[in-house]
Amino acid sequence: MSPPILTWIIAAVATAGVILRPFNWPEAVWAVAGACLLVALKLLSPGDALSGIAKGTDVYLFLIGMMLLAEIARQEGLFDWLAAVATRKAKGSATRLFLLIYAVGTIVTTFLSNDATAVVLTPAVAAAVKTAKADQPLPYLLICAFIANAASFVLPISNPANLVIYGSHMPPLLQWLPRYLLPSVLSIAATYFVLRWTQRDALQQTIEADVPVPELSGGGKTAGFGIVATAIVLIVSSAFDIQLGLPTAIAGAVTAAVVLISQRTSPWTTVKDISWGVLPLVAGLFVLVEALDRTGLIARLSQLLHDAAQASANETAWGAGVILAVATNLMNNLPAGLIAGSAVQTAHVPEQVTSAVLIGVDLGPNLSVTGSLATILWLTALRREGQNVSAGTFLKLGCFVMPPALLLAIAAAVLV
Repeated sequence: MSPPILTWIIAAVATAGVILRPFNWPEAVWAVAGACLLVALKLLSPGDALSGIAKGTDVYLFLIGMMLLAEIARQEGLFDWLAAVATRKAKGSATRLFLLIYAVGTIVTTFLSNDATAVVLTPAVAAAVKTAKADQPLPYLLICAFIANAASFVLPISNPANLVIYGSHMPPLLQWLPRYLLPSVLSIAATYFVLRWTQRDALQQTIEADVPVPELSGGGKTAGFGIVATAIVLIVSSAFDIQLGLPTAIAGAVTAAVVLISQRTSPWTTVKDISWGVLPLVAGLFVLVEALDRTGLIARLSQLLHDAAQASANETAWGAGVILAVATNLMNNLPAGLIAGSAVQTAHVPEQVTSAVLIGVDLGPNLSVTGSLATILWLTALRREGQNVSAGTFLKLGCFVMPPALLLAIAAAVLV
């Protein structure tokens, strides 16, 4: 068997392991095992493997900062408080509660990333709807999955995949907003209306109007200020074309330190509750993509993309966006984004092609539970709350929810 084919097989099996989690082993185990096997079989040199890992430095720093912010906010009850306030503001209306939770999810995704919405907002929403005595809590929990992807390109910080697509060529904020604001608005709105329509029968229920709102602790208020300050720092960094990883890590560490010191709390609880496994997972995926690059696969894809864009940029944008949206559900959006990002950066394609690629990678995962890490994390959080959504049920719903949002967002990116 030729080395390139063996490399492709190992990468495919490792990716399948990340998505399907055989034997209930963590996703990181499969990515790291695939990377180690490539080095052990001398399909990739140790130096090239380290080079692949190093390419993810900005993503690791970004994830560390966001995980620190999200975990300290969760521990201090900020998300529980937000969900309780939304429930009380609903005043007994199930449909108004749906809209309010959707708005909260949009804000959390925009400023804390889609993974934070899946991990920390899901339990808070579950607790809120339980307090509201909702007979059917699932419509509200579904929001946490779908908005995590639908709002994930409002800002560069809304999804780690955005950093992967652009690499070191992230557009400054003043370029990002004109490019992605309208597609984001259409994505968020279309997802809301279709999801709301599919849940219309369940939302005929009645909910408790007089819901107690817990008092937000001093640590919770500090965490909230820290999140706002972090958002400002990142917006300024983006405006000056500064990579977002280091500012995010510093802001997250400073916010966590201030909260822990002010509350005189041991940092151990915060540190041990963070899902650190996401870092070796991402590192392993970077190594897998580096190996695929060495086989010439990404160069070939870059050439195809370049030639197609030369022939017709708009048609290429539509094709690339839709194909990647589907591909994310077959191989997860992290490896799909890494491959697509490498191809796009090498091919030097027009802006509308890059925008469509990013939208496909970010929004495509709303089709199935295997599409993104955020959706997988949401499913895990859901099961902890005693709820379950089968892959088939999610796929049937995703077939209604994802396509309109995808097509509208790509149309806005390509045609406007």
